[in-house]
Amino acid sequence: MDTLSNLLFLCLLLPLVVAFVAPLFSPKRATYLSFLAFILPFFAIIYSVFKVAPFEIPLTTFSPPIGEFYLHFDFISYAFGLTICIVSAMIALFALPYMKHRFEEMGREVESEFRKYIFLYDLYAASMLWLVFSGNFVLLYVFLEITLITAFLLIYTYGYGNRKWVGMLYLIWCAVAGVLTLAGIVLVAFENDTLALNVLMAGGKVSTLAWAFIFAGMIIELPVLGPHIWLPWAHAEAPTPVSALLSPLTVGLAGYVLLRTALIDYSFIETYRIPILAYAIFSSIYGGFSVFKQTDFKRLLAYSTVSQMGYILVALCLGPFGLIGLVIQYMSHAFGKSILFSSAGGIIAVHHGLRDINKMGGLHDSIPAISNAAVLGFLNLGGMLTVGMLGEFFILRGVVETFGVTKSSLGIILAVIFMFILSVWYGFYTIRKVFYGKPRSTKRLEISRYLYVPLYIIGIVSVLLLFPPLSTVLIQGLNLISGLGLGGLGVGGVGVGGVGGVVP
Repeated sequence: MDTLSNLLFLCLLLPLVVAFVAPLFSPKRATYLSFLAFILPFFAIIYSVFKVAPFEIPLTTFSPPIGEFYLHFDFISYAFGLTICIVSAMIALFALPYMKHRFEEMGREVESEFRKYIFLYDLYAASMLWLVFSGNFVLLYVFLEITLITAFLLIYTYGYGNRKWVGMLYLIWCAVAGVLTLAGIVLVAFENDTLALNVLMAGGKVSTLAWAFIFAGMIIELPVLGPHIWLPWAHAEAPTPVSALLSPLTVGLAGYVLLRTALIDYSFIETYRIPILAYAIFSSIYGGFSVFKQTDFKRLLAYSTVSQMGYILVALCLGPFGLIGLVIQYMSHAFGKSILFSSAGGIIAVHHGLRDINKMGGLHDSIPAISNAAVLGFLNLGGMLTVGMLGEFFILRGVVETFGVTKSSLGIILAVIFMFILSVWYGFYTIRKVFYGKPRSTKRLEISRYLYVPLYIIGIVSVLLLFPPLSTVLIQGLNLISGLGLGGLGVGGVGVGGVGGVVP
């Protein structure tokens, strides 16, 4: 391995090491260690995006049908990885005062509980990071299961309400998803005699049955309408730093698995494009309208996740442009929702457990720093002045490229546009309901900087990614998707038709 490869490998290893080291320190020092463990890989990824072509780091090799374990560094992994890193780093800082407040609220000793919490938090976030750089379905699945177990333990131990029941609900649903996905992976293994992604993307096949198992498992994890039952409970009752990873990062990783599977063999999506697309649009619109029925702020945000994950499934159906939109939509949703769940957590911490939006209103007067951060969050969800604009552009262009602009396709185009408008609608509705109107108090409250400064940093990143040079590199890199058997395309004058694959 060259110097840069060594650097990236060490940066990926760092969060796993810190997960076991951080509990040895005081809460503040453990928090700073956790922050460094994720912010250093973030900058390493940014540097790599500008400096190197996609490459691999081999780990070990198993006999067929498992194949080689390796880490792959391509623009898809970079996009997901830098999102996971910046969100995990900032939420680690946010969690310092919040979790102290939570431990005191539960009547537990802060020092000892923080050691347990920071271990689970770091392992949870690190497993997501390793998942998106895993170059073999087995390795990917192992880290997917670690995210499930650590998230379950965090909800079960530190959640609100009937946290143990909610934790078990989450565990059962996601265990079912895991079993279905594993069944699909096993079929892929025996159909291709390997599970190494580089070999599979060079000419592998995914049968209809294998695709059906993986698809069924991932729409539970995503989740969309129907399997979404577990999501409002888990997101609402999880401790806020966990909600700020679970909704923004974890659920969208189902989209990552579907994307990687589509890049191997897109035939299942092509065959069932219309029913999947209709289901995804209906799910997104259902989730959007469900937002207006909620009185609990965190449940409101959970239903907006159902709506936003519909975007991911829509994008999956729309060929190369849609797949680019899928990646960018993951980033935008992660930035926006991490800000919003943290804003909800700030309100809970400052206003002594306040979650009922009917008892809110006018909070901008007392906590303007959190209010303004929440606006940044909703701008991401609505695709306004943030990287979310690019995501919506590519999804809409995917609709046009896939179906054309005809009388028969007009309904699909209008449905997707309405899906976007609905996100803006419920965003402004929530801002007005929670932060404006008649104030509960005109007294400005003192709040810890940890509760809002990290949110602004996430927001700034989401805005910077909309503009060159970051947006240019992001789009050109993701444009390599077009070379994976989905037909050539050019974005911004950069044509890459005929590229053999993302991973050389």
